[in-house]
Amino acid sequence: MSDQSAFDTDVWTLTRFVIETGRQAKGATGELTQLINAMLTAIKAISSAVRKAGLVHLQGLAGAVNVTGDDVKKLDVLSNDLVINMLQASYGTCCMVSEENKELIITPKDKRGKYVVCFDPLDGSSNIDCLASIGTIFAIYKRESEGEPVEKDALQPGKNIVCAGYALYGSATLVALSTGAGLNFFMLDPAVGEFILIERNVKIKQKGKIYSLNEGYAKYFHPSINEYLKHKKYPEDGSSPYGARYVGSMVSDVHRTIAYGGIFMYPANEKSPKGKLRLLYECNPIAFLIEQAGGLATTGTQRILDVQPEALHQRVPFVVGSPDDVNEYLSFVKKYQ
Repeated sequence: MSDQSAFDTDVWTLTRFVIETGRQAKGATGELTQLINAMLTAIKAISSAVRKAGLVHLQGLAGAVNVTGDDVKKLDVLSNDLVINMLQASYGTCCMVSEENKELIITPKDKRGKYVVCFDPLDGSSNIDCLASIGTIFAIYKRESEGEPVEKDALQPGKNIVCAGYALYGSATLVALSTGAGLNFFMLDPAVGEFILIERNVKIKQKGKIYSLNEGYAKYFHPSINEYLKHKKYPEDGSSPYGARYVGSMVSDVHRTIAYGGIFMYPANEKSPKGKLRLLYECNPIAFLIEQAGGLATTGTQRILDVQPEALHQRVPFVVGSPDDVNEYLSFVKKYQ
């Protein structure tokens, strides 16, 4: 029997999936499909660059600092340019927000469409040099105004998202994507250059066994968080303590949380009183995907997707994961209110 028997001749690629779901949407014009496909092309190119980074010396610092104070790596710059150029060439965007750009990126008039994209081209880029996993995160909104694009077009609450996703450049390249009808996982098959559907309608566990945060900041945490962590490590009821996992690359930590269950936290602390993760292109897309998988995403006081953004690079406290774990964390927050 030849190996050909294992070859799927009716494979669900991400492109096919996006076209199919686009056709089912009422009043669809195909513009969003084109836009998502452009994003995927950028992700494939970034994936290729990430894999070659060490060989072509792309890891080093490019000598600039981005708007949120991180040193900019060459790969960041490359990824940012790739995403901007691909999205503008799709004729689907009117403006964009990137972690790397202080101001709103306005699409040239002749290439404008009706969508707004907020993205982090290379999340966890401080991990490039040690070869830990990194990722790309994005959220797409429909524009709500007419005329010249302005900041207000991008300052929409997460509940308005029409599509969000992340790419994880790990031992393989994976894309998690949702257009509001469940969460789906796709894996890049490098031989074909296509993302293949590997898991449909992904659901997070009701309760996990892992907590994930940077405990090095415990000195600066609110007492409610330290009490919650103590409860995870020394359970009063005699049950097994939780395991701790923290990569420090949000896409990695979130992907593991969706895959295995548990809780991921980047709470506010004395050093970062408003939290550290950015609402528009980190927290909102991830919160949207977590909720699509049946999980919860909160600032500790409100649902992430209900937060009304006030600035492009606004930071918020961020706690996401299995519903039971997040609710348990919230019960500790209430104790201290």
